[in-house]
Amino acid sequence: MKPWKLPPIVAAIAVPIAFAFYLGGPATGVAVGALVAVGIVVVAARQRPRGGIGPAPDRADPHRILVVLADRLEDPRAVEQVSRLANGGESGEVMVLAPAHIGFLDRWASDVEAARREAQQRLVLSVAALAAAGVEAEARVGDEDIVQAVEDQLGSFPAGQVVLVSAGEEDEVAAQAARELRERLRPAFHHVVSGPATR
Repeated sequence: MKPWKLPPIVAAIAVPIAFAFYLGGPATGVAVGALVAVGIVVVAARQRPRGGIGPAPDRADPHRILVVLADRLEDPRAVEQVSRLANGGESGEVMVLAPAHIGFLDRWASDVEAARREAQQRLVLSVAALAAAGVEAEARVGDEDIVQAVEDQLGSFPAGQVVLVSAGEEDEVAAQAARELRERLRPAFHHVVSGPATR
């Protein structure tokens, strides 16, 4: 944060509380202070780190590729694109990562098994499609948040390229993740849109 921003922020916090104490007395001042505190906590909880993701260019392995599945990789054109990026698997290691899509109620009930099974099915189908195209790959289930899953995986698998496979703009979660990855990733980023396998 730039130094000049701190005084206006402090003033925005302190002035409403001071006025509430002055105009409404201690009870109103305490209530407004509590509301401001809750607002600060909510804003802080929603903030995400905005630094770069992934290894520095000198630490990234250009022969490693991380393929992230927001959608199944079955469309032959999408498989061909990923295969081309991986150079047929001859240039190094390929890791396929499937974030588990956990619904709000499932998260609340701590029932993540169905989401993990769905992610594993996505992995099996996608790794099989890559194997048919001559690309051997390892597979992992990752965090439900696509960007967080990529960040976590790049810590142990310093890839030189990251490929996000999604259903396109209709998948708003994946589209938002693609925008953020495009801005923050240090390795090369590619977004591949996968359609139905029958195409």
